[in-house]
Amino acid sequence: MNNQVRLDMYSQAHYSRGRSGIVVLLWWFVQGTLFRWSLQPMYSWRNGLLKLFGADIGKGAKIRPSARFTYPWKVKVGEHAWIGDHAELYSLDTITIGKHCVISQNSYLCTGSHRTDDPAFSLVVKPIRIEDGAWIASDVFIYPGITVGTMAVVAARSTVLHDISGNEVHAGTPAKYIKMRFDDMEEGLSHKV
Repeated sequence: MNNQVRLDMYSQAHYSRGRSGIVVLLWWFVQGTLFRWSLQPMYSWRNGLLKLFGADIGKGAKIRPSARFTYPWKVKVGEHAWIGDHAELYSLDTITIGKHCVISQNSYLCTGSHRTDDPAFSLVVKPIRIEDGAWIASDVFIYPGITVGTMAVVAARSTVLHDISGNEVHAGTPAKYIKMRFDDMEEGLSHKV
C-alpha cells in the first residue's frame, strides 16, 4: 500500500516559530507560572508579560490568566478586547483580534493544521483575523485562515470553517448564517446570498 501516513518523514524545516528555541521555552515557562498564577484582576501584569514577549496588546485589553498563547509575538489584541478563561490562541501564524472583541472561554483559534493528502503529514499554517466588535462565544473552534467580520457573532460551540461577513450571526457545526446581528447597520455589512 503506497498511501500510508509516514510520520517518520515529518519535517518542519520550512516553518519558523519567529523566535529562538530558548525564547520559546522561556515564554512557555513564564506562561505556566507568572502569567497563569496571577490573580484575575491583574490584567496589566499579564498584558505586560505578553508585550515583553512581542505581542501587540491594546489599551484596556482584558486577558484572563488561564488563556494560552503558543507564540505571543504572532498575536495582536486590540483595545478593550476580552479573552476569556481557557481560550487557546494556537498562534503558529498570526492572530489578529480587533478592538472591542470578545473571545469567550474555551474557544480555540487554530492557525495550524496538516495536509491530509500528504503521507509526511506536512504542516500548514494560515492567519486568523477577528475584526472589531466581533464576539466569539464559548467553546468555538476557528479553523486556520478564517476572517470573522466586524460586529459578527459566532454562537457557542460552533465550528467555523468559512469566513463570516460583518454583522452576521452564525451557529452550528459547521457554522451557518442565522441572522443579522443589528438591523440598522450599513448595507456594506449585510448578508451575502
